[in-house]
Amino acid sequence: MKGRTIILGHLGEVEAAALMVDGKLDDLLVDSDAPNPGTIYRAIADRPVKGQGGMFLKTPDGSAFLRQIKGLAPGQAILVQVSGFAEPGKAIPVAAKILFKSRYAIVTPDAPGLNISRSIKAEGERDRLLEIAHDVAGEAAHGLILRSSCAGADAEEISEDITAMLALADTVMLDDATDMDVLVEGDGPHLLAWRDWTDPAEVITDDNGFDTHGVLDALEAARGIQVGLGGAASMFVEPTRALVAVDVNTGNDASLAAGIKANMACARALPRALRVRGLGGQITLDLAPMPKKDRRAFETALRQAFRGDDVETTLVGWTPLGHFELQRKRSRVVVAEVLS
Repeated sequence: MKGRTIILGHLGEVEAAALMVDGKLDDLLVDSDAPNPGTIYRAIADRPVKGQGGMFLKTPDGSAFLRQIKGLAPGQAILVQVSGFAEPGKAIPVAAKILFKSRYAIVTPDAPGLNISRSIKAEGERDRLLEIAHDVAGEAAHGLILRSSCAGADAEEISEDITAMLALADTVMLDDATDMDVLVEGDGPHLLAWRDWTDPAEVITDDNGFDTHGVLDALEAARGIQVGLGGAASMFVEPTRALVAVDVNTGNDASLAAGIKANMACARALPRALRVRGLGGQITLDLAPMPKKDRRAFETALRQAFRGDDVETTLVGWTPLGHFELQRKRSRVVVAEVLS
């Protein structure tokens, strides 16, 4: 099955959205009981964490933690936005920088100015979009970024999207109440799919779409830890309490050539393996044996693979033991926990 297909449906009673690319599960969004990233609270400062420059906050959904904040006194109200999913037993991660995201626009209250995605390179298209932005948001108090999905999109649709986001930003940022409250609910899987999966695709909304389009079979495979890398090579993706461990195995071939080939295949396959499992946090790669002179080529392949991934991921580097470390934002639900 070639091409892109978006399937909107439910896994049991849980809302979910799947992206299939050329017959393979490429991305998965699953709802949970936790507050969705993007949720905006009027929170109440609770207690500072000495030595970390952070503050625990009280929200309607429980305790939240805000990093690197100064001048905030206990009892004070503050607007914050959920930035990811909490690790088990930990507070909700939030940020003081508020963003309002939709399919075509990102409104940035703390960063004025009109900007267009750098991925839109055609000068004529950039001029068209800049004109739309000036017409709708030229006098706005907030900043605006037009997303890559604006390329070739209808001007009226873009204008309506910008207008709606600016109105929402005005309502939230001008809020002056002091009690704890949820001001904006973060987008669920179906809205996120509409917002972020903007490349042309067939959209399926049938009740049994997950079954007929191979999503359930792909999910069953994703619940396992082994990912094939071609031939006898494979990698094992195992989440622990502290980190996600990735072990690359060449099978029966212990040659350096086989190690290099398996490691390069790991670099290409890793972003999708993490996406469909909803894994983030600290990630440690225990690679197959490979000469140090080939490390730079591996890093280049890994960087290129994550360039097309929409989850913020930092390539940290090599450890003294020869492992490679990454840090990935926890922006997805861990699929194994939802489906268990």
